[in-house]
Amino acid sequence: MEQLIRKVLDTITNAGLVEVEVSARHVHLTQEDVEKLFGKGQVLHEKRPLSQKGQYLSEERVTLIGPKGKKERVAVLGPVRKATQVELSVSDCVALGVQAPLRESGDVKDSAPMIIEGPAGSIAISEGTIVAHNHIHVPTEVAERLQLSDKEHVSVKILTERPVTFDDVIIRVSDAFNFKMHIDFDEANAASVKGFTLGKIIRRE
Repeated sequence: MEQLIRKVLDTITNAGLVEVEVSARHVHLTQEDVEKLFGKGQVLHEKRPLSQKGQYLSEERVTLIGPKGKKERVAVLGPVRKATQVELSVSDCVALGVQAPLRESGDVKDSAPMIIEGPAGSIAISEGTIVAHNHIHVPTEVAERLQLSDKEHVSVKILTERPVTFDDVIIRVSDAFNFKMHIDFDEANAASVKGFTLGKIIRRE
């Protein structure tokens, strides 16, 4: 059975099909900010692993506060990072009253501010709030098989009853990755993504 599953997955991959995952609003924190929000000496506690190796949803939750409103019980992802970052959808930005730029994760220079509140305190970041650019995590071996390059931009047709093609999807290649495409809830709703969904990678001419 395991060999059959592997063969099916290889066939899907070789056809240029990738599983589409929906990424809800979430926060990445530095260890310093974890302690400011949850108490001195506190660490993130893993609730369940995510699809990318070493990444996890933590037990901890925070509240995001913007000029027009707030979002409670926002997920915190681990492990801790070198810089605190908030990832929102455009709809989230409208509700909170923030103007977050469309960026790749980690590119936070001159991005939007945010107040983050936890049970032990709050922090105000001057930058770090973004709308995450949709992207595909591609293992090096799969990138070679499909002739994809790191930072390449491709189109992806979402294969649902309401198909939508995203024309500017960033390829990210690493040995540490599992083969998944990440979109936010606005994008998922536009394409009627529900449950297991595949996208067809279309390389630019």
